[in-house]
Amino acid sequence: MAASLVYLLLRQILQMLTQLARDGGAKDVELLVLRHQVAVRRRQVHRPDLQPADRVVLAALSRLLPRPQ
Repeated sequence: MAASLVYLLLRQILQMLTQLARDGGAKDVELLVLRHQVAVRRRQVHRPDLQPADRVVLAALSRLLPRPQ
């Protein structure tokens, strides 16, 4: 129960922050940087060891991504 509440709160906070910081050019550059960081990390580590807190953050952030139609 507490974990789901924390997840929902984190998701709402992240959604508000992303809506406040929506600048098209800056967002595109940030995405390119983050994708490059992920590519570099994948070359260095075969499988990351995710902690439960990491999974909560990734799950909350993934809900903000647009869904394919």
